[in-house]
Amino acid sequence: MTQLHPETRTPVERGLARGARTPAAASTIDAALAEVESRLSGFFAARISSAAAYAPAYRTLWESARDAADGGKRIRPRFVLTAFRGLGGTDDDAACTAAVAYELLHTAFLLHDDVIDGDTMRRGRPNVVGAFASDATSRGVESVRARRWGEAGAILAGDLLLHAAASVLARVDADEWTRERLLEILDHGVFVTAAGELADVALAERMGPESPSLDDVLAMTEHKTAAYSVAGPLMTGALLAGGGEDLLAPLAEYGRLVGIAFQLGDDLLGVFGSEDVTGKSIVSDLRQGKETSLIAFARGTARWEDVTPSLGRSDLAPHEAARLASVLEECGARAFVERLLADHVDRAIALLQSPSIPASLSQPLTDVARSCIGRIA
Repeated sequence: MTQLHPETRTPVERGLARGARTPAAASTIDAALAEVESRLSGFFAARISSAAAYAPAYRTLWESARDAADGGKRIRPRFVLTAFRGLGGTDDDAACTAAVAYELLHTAFLLHDDVIDGDTMRRGRPNVVGAFASDATSRGVESVRARRWGEAGAILAGDLLLHAAASVLARVDADEWTRERLLEILDHGVFVTAAGELADVALAERMGPESPSLDDVLAMTEHKTAAYSVAGPLMTGALLAGGGEDLLAPLAEYGRLVGIAFQLGDDLLGVFGSEDVTGKSIVSDLRQGKETSLIAFARGTARWEDVTPSLGRSDLAPHEAARLASVLEECGARAFVERLLADHVDRAIALLQSPSIPASLSQPLTDVARSCIGRIA
């Protein structure tokens, strides 16, 4: 396996960058991403200004939503623009508008995720829940009410950005059929992602099967991320470049496979990665008792009894987490998930051999798929 280098770009970003082989191609996407940033800033500035006509807390809510969108990797806009440029698209205005819509959608899901997961921090700083709750506490509000205030703010901010994503996309300068198809893709992404979120909570809170299978975990993974993070943005960029349904079908399946592959890589990083290299905790997944592909596989092995006493313990010590990691390796879970990841990557790359996908698009998407492998030492 290849050792990760401590850089700020994600594997997906590095894969997309490798696909932009020529300086002109890289410059074009970089310029479009700069325009996306400018439009996001303009969107939030306008909302913050309009919110000033209402209660001060409403302006603060929009400022917190802007902060939540700040600092993201812009993976979904990159996919929109990569598909658009790879297929020879020329209407940058439409592509950038669609890219903004997907970033707003992503931020909305993050805001709701924080409420669902009970988190008060994101990217090393207070999220909307944390900021609102902290402000209330500083004014003497007791903690339970302050937390409820923070959660209400995050839910409302997420709702507003969900609506904004659809509203922005509906304003794309395109013919009626294309606009309707774009909105169908976005709607499908929201619909499927909500199913994945609910399944994730069901697994975490033991509201689903007593012994979740690998298929249960993979279905949750696919639904929670693949549709809106990879497949939807790629199909959107392709449509705006004039692509037909013969192109959208393989891109949708590619997005499904890569979305799953990336999550399988995250499962491995969550237990076997190096915190110094990835910045990702190798204890939190085990402390939370998270239902990952590793755990689903281990449940069917003779070593499961060595896992259950410690899995899900909030006081799990690092040395005990290391012991669990050893058990998951010895029972074959790590090797199985690595093979499963590689299989998804191979299948995704094979789809790119479709005659409807030109090399200018298949190459960067091949690099993205391959970037899912070798993410741990």
